[in-house]
Amino acid sequence: MDFIADILLISGALGAGVYCFVLARRLARFNDLENGVGGAVAVLSAQVDDLTKTLAAAQRTATNSTQSLDGLTERAESVAKRLELMVASMHDLPEEHTEPAPQEPVEQAPAPEPMFMRRPVEERAQ
Repeated sequence: MDFIADILLISGALGAGVYCFVLARRLARFNDLENGVGGAVAVLSAQVDDLTKTLAAAQRTATNSTQSLDGLTERAESVAKRLELMVASMHDLPEEHTEPAPQEPVEQAPAPEPMFMRRPVEERAQ
């Protein structure tokens, strides 16, 4: 009976060893950086780092643009106030009711004779 128990114990240990060996090989392929999930995780991690850097740069650009737009808006508001004051001061000016004088017809001078004239053919022959 002891002999059978020893054989079963040895066969169980060998089975567990083979099982562990197969699992170790599968895990090595699973974590392979070239083809396995480990490679995919490494690529995704690099992409996340790149996206984080891009997002930070976009946030800095947006902050700078916001500050620039704030400055331009303040300038535009001050110019608008000055224009409103100028328009309001134009309303305070007295109105001038000057009517344009009627225009008299201008006589045109007679057209001067042309500087060069063609002579009839009979005069040229002489």
